[in-house]
Amino acid sequence: MSEADNRAFLQGVFAETAKGNGRPFIDALADDVRWTIIGQTAWSRTYEGKRAVLEELLRPLAEQLGGRNIVSAERFVADDDVVVVEGRNHSATASGRDYPNRYCWVFVMRGGKVAEITEYTDTQLIAEVLAPPPAAPPPHRPR
Repeated sequence: MSEADNRAFLQGVFAETAKGNGRPFIDALADDVRWTIIGQTAWSRTYEGKRAVLEELLRPLAEQLGGRNIVSAERFVADDDVVVVEGRNHSATASGRDYPNRYCWVFVMRGGKVAEITEYTDTQLIAEVLAPPPAAPPPHRPR
């Protein structure tokens, strides 16, 4: 896909997340996606693979948010297979605390799918508002 195609694709995905529809975002993730959240929070690490992203990041986050996770994008900057998206969260936790996080995501696209995400975010807000996610399972090591 071209730079313009990658940008347009993510603009379409974020048009849906702004309505609380996360399905297009999940569908956009490659099976071998790598999502890194910067910082030193309990959520900060690299999630390897779509299954880990869903089970160890997105599902625990959804359980803490009250209702739909509403995320809007305000700026898109594209360069070849990299698209940088500046965004904002408009959700609240199930306990009623606002979660107005701000983001800068660096997406690496591959074949029309999101191959990598690096997330720069308000880690202090994460530490103050979100409970730690369940511990990540140990990596599978064949004997």
